[in-house]
Amino acid sequence: MRSFVVGFHQQDKVDSMQIQKLSEEDFTKATEGGTRHLFEIDTNIGFFIFFDAEGADGDVSYLVLQYEEGNDDPTACYSFQMKDFYEFMALYLNDQEYNEEAEAVEGEEADEEEYGPIHHLAHLLYHIVEEGQSLEV
Repeated sequence: MRSFVVGFHQQDKVDSMQIQKLSEEDFTKATEGGTRHLFEIDTNIGFFIFFDAEGADGDVSYLVLQYEEGNDDPTACYSFQMKDFYEFMALYLNDQEYNEEAEAVEGEEADEEEYGPIHHLAHLLYHIVEEGQSLEV
């Protein structure tokens, strides 16, 4: 497991995050007690699965698996503090509400998709992937 810190742009309105990039062995230990799939998003930098897991010792981890196109095995696994993982969940859920509100507005034609919560989540993931890709675990 390798730890790293990701700093975001001031306009991202997110504090820096301490993140761990897990090896396959770390992943196995963190998920021994079971996992719970929460949500997933598909972006231009990969497909991401968000879930929590329990290790054999009862410790809970908040994890994200990254898959790249054409690869059945995950490219990376990241572990987050609960407060940071909560930020991701909030953006995902806000996007669901954002889309429902947009669909409820009748007669509104959008030429291009507005920058919404899911786009912001993808932007944050981009920074995380960029910072973590050079780490070998």
